[in-house]
Amino acid sequence: MATLSYNTLDSLDPRGKKILLRADLNVPVRDGAISDLTRIERLAPTIKELADKGGRVIVVSHFDRPKGKVVPELSLAPVSEALAKVLGKKVTFVPDCVGKIAQDAVAAMQDGDVIVLENTRFYAGEEKNDPEMAKSLAALADVYVNDAFSAAHRAHASTEGVAHHLPSFAGRLMEIELSALETALENPERPVGAIVGGAKVSTKLDLLNNLIEKVDMLAVGGAMANTFLAAQGYPVGKSLKEEDMLDTAREIMANAKARGCDLVLPVDVIVASDFMAGAPTETVDATAIPADWMAMDIGPKTTALLIEKLSGLKTLVWNGPLGVFELPPFDEGTNAVAQAAAKLTQAGKLKTVAGGGDTVSALRHAGVLHKMSYVSTAGGAFLEWLEGKILPGVIALGEAGHEVAPL
Repeated sequence: MATLSYNTLDSLDPRGKKILLRADLNVPVRDGAISDLTRIERLAPTIKELADKGGRVIVVSHFDRPKGKVVPELSLAPVSEALAKVLGKKVTFVPDCVGKIAQDAVAAMQDGDVIVLENTRFYAGEEKNDPEMAKSLAALADVYVNDAFSAAHRAHASTEGVAHHLPSFAGRLMEIELSALETALENPERPVGAIVGGAKVSTKLDLLNNLIEKVDMLAVGGAMANTFLAAQGYPVGKSLKEEDMLDTAREIMANAKARGCDLVLPVDVIVASDFMAGAPTETVDATAIPADWMAMDIGPKTTALLIEKLSGLKTLVWNGPLGVFELPPFDEGTNAVAQAAAKLTQAGKLKTVAGGGDTVSALRHAGVLHKMSYVSTAGGAFLEWLEGKILPGVIALGEAGHEVAPL
């Protein structure tokens, strides 16, 4: 994706303005309680800045998948309470996001107030990017701030449509995310490398092909590496592989060679006879996995090889674990490589940008989540950016100079 220009909060005087802030309050909930406040905590600086400067902050967000219907258990009311605690100030919840209830709540706001509107996905018009819903949301405010990069890959009314009706700005979290991604792939300090793990080549085909065009070194781990090994005619035993992706794997390897991209595959693996924690293990060459065994993690030689490769890089993009990290001892490879990357990062020798899928959980498990340059919690949006795809919510901000359509 080409570098975009967009307005930031540096060019916004929020005092007295009604600010429609698209957030991502789609936090994980277990047994009725929020289990991870990360997204709320990362959003807080933008809200505090706008409110402290006298802005009237109108927070909108989706939550889960109510599919255009009102589902009481998917209300944002409990999430607004958690937001209030993180902000340390009063947050008023409004049980609708468009219509008279929302309009009256906004009309009653004073400078510095923060309100949270109800789940945007209670309306079918949200996911359909309905022009009328976008206009209704825009009519509540004077300006629009998008701080939900994690929802920017969706062309919805609150992420894309509304930006065409109001002066639009990137929030601080959006700004940080876009800057980190630009640092990683658009204008990286070279040599730049990527680590891609996970289960299936088929789900990361676009990602692999795009990275080959942009990085100097691409390391493939996890179960998807088995497909590359099988594509070269090596036995992979009972390991997970995609038989129908063998030709594709060979094409990726040929493309990497033609592009001068160093494609690194496991040279040894930790194998087990059963998919379970504490199962008996052996270390074998990656080219000779026994018939009744399955690869569960990269081996010590591969771990050492990847750590050596890291020492020659200036920038690293990481997506996906290198083994079945949820089941010890198959977390050792991911842990060791992650800790080595973190050490280089902390020493100022490497810029590390990570995210997508299980990556956040794997880095947290390795104890390095806060030791990387930037870790994205955006999931799908992060992956689509790495795949080189256009993100509608980001493009809308990049069109900040467009003529704002009349409401």
